[in-house]
Amino acid sequence: MSEPNETFCLPDLGEGLTDAEIAAWHVSVGDRVVTDQPLLSVETDKAIVEIPAPFAGSIAKLAHNTGSFTVQTALAEIFTLGVKAGVDPLALFLAIRQGASGRMRTFDRLVAQYLPGTYDPPAFALRLAHKDISLALELAKEVGVPMRIAELTLADFEEGLKRGWSERDSRTPMLLQNERAGVTPHVPADRVPCWPRPTSSRGSLRICSGKARFL
Repeated sequence: MSEPNETFCLPDLGEGLTDAEIAAWHVSVGDRVVTDQPLLSVETDKAIVEIPAPFAGSIAKLAHNTGSFTVQTALAEIFTLGVKAGVDPLALFLAIRQGASGRMRTFDRLVAQYLPGTYDPPAFALRLAHKDISLALELAKEVGVPMRIAELTLADFEEGLKRGWSERDSRTPMLLQNERAGVTPHVPADRVPCWPRPTSSRGSLRICSGKARFL
């Protein structure tokens, strides 16, 4: 919403549900909304629920869409690389889905390092991540798959190594984007939602306070 100090509270979804994933937005940037107008639909383990606007206002920005679309572009690079290298696409999907990142929702990991600005000790060191992406790009070159998103990521990783971040968390290169943008998204650790701890094979992020802030 356009009012920067308003807090959007996740409504009671019933049956003890405390987390949900955005399924669809029903508004666009610049739209004027009134109280109780449908804003978005969220998907829980049991159903898709429509969330209304708790107050009137203007939609200033929908950051979620850009993030999702960028991620899907990166995923397309990964799958085309794997398949062209001879991996069955379903086997590749299952391998990724069963890994640590695959079991967790896309944005959950932001609350562990990026938002509170905590990169030490590392969950996975930058030098190891740099090695992984370098090997992937070598394979991509060998089989002839363009990897534009991965190339940009490698460039930031290499800059991070030059700055002496090799033993810091692999998310430290995100600080470079903060520098380029001239802004540092930050949420004190005591205000961040529950730390992401997978509680099943599909992972979970629970919103401790029942609140979520929309841009």
